[in-house]
Amino acid sequence: MMANNWFSAPAPVARRIRGYFAPVNRAAQTPTLFDPAEQGGFNLDAPPAPWISLGWIEDFSRKATSKSSPLLTGIPAAPLEQVRETLGAQVSLQFLSWTKLTMALATGSQHMNLLATASGAAPSADGAQAATAVSPQTGSTATSILLTSADAARFTPGSMVALDVDYTGQTGFVGTPVAGAFVRQALTDVDYIRRVTFNVALVSQVSQTGLTLAEPLPGGTPALGAKLQAATGFVDREGGSFYQEWSGLFVLQGSQGERIFYHYPRLQTAIGAEESLIPLDAKNKSGQSKVFLNGHFLALPVTDPLDGERVVCYRSFLPATNALV
Repeated sequence: MMANNWFSAPAPVARRIRGYFAPVNRAAQTPTLFDPAEQGGFNLDAPPAPWISLGWIEDFSRKATSKSSPLLTGIPAAPLEQVRETLGAQVSLQFLSWTKLTMALATGSQHMNLLATASGAAPSADGAQAATAVSPQTGSTATSILLTSADAARFTPGSMVALDVDYTGQTGFVGTPVAGAFVRQALTDVDYIRRVTFNVALVSQVSQTGLTLAEPLPGGTPALGAKLQAATGFVDREGGSFYQEWSGLFVLQGSQGERIFYHYPRLQTAIGAEESLIPLDAKNKSGQSKVFLNGHFLALPVTDPLDGERVVCYRSFLPATNALV
């Protein structure tokens, strides 16, 4: 008889977990969906668009907060079946790096870009009046921003840039391609959308004809009317009424090639900014510590079009090749 290569798979063994986030259309409350049947075999270093890899994460914990109660009937009353009273879940984790996105995910309110300031501008806690924005030329792409020679001379390699449209008094969600804030009443700062936009990138080269970016702008080719400003860093605030909301995907890669996926279509940041200081050595003799960002999220429900059920998370498992099922 021919021997087969089937085996009974043990419990998955994984070193760490990978985290990916994707934008939610806030105005339409439409999340980014992940199809494990079609996309489950993706290269962990190159997730399918629009998912953004945040690399390895630590202290990942998920907790169901749904509550069920028995439906009683008869005399004396006895449980007939269970009903779900509430639906909910929580996710917590620790980011291993500081980036614009990890900072935004680890705070509960607007996350803003510190735009380069105008000469003589009065100081402000979230950035002074910004230097005048410049307009990209026709033919610009997500990685190449064409500018006049005078405008290009205002930027330097290694600097950051933010690109989005002027604020013109609109209310509601603003920011491209991710809603960075919700404006309740008209403001006066023409640069407000560029302050909250996630359409930022690092400049790798500067020439007389424009800028080459180290990574594509999340928003792709600059939209008509979009303008460019230099940014020096990021700032967020404790408080406010805006909540960050993203789709989350967490992946465990098993030693046999199996994969476990936790897909949360809607995650809202649940607490304010929080960090953990981890000493570099056991007894902290050096006095140095790593500063990690902590993320805590509340899972919000979506309605599954398959059968109309409301759910907060999809857990999927792709077995190893030839593993018995």
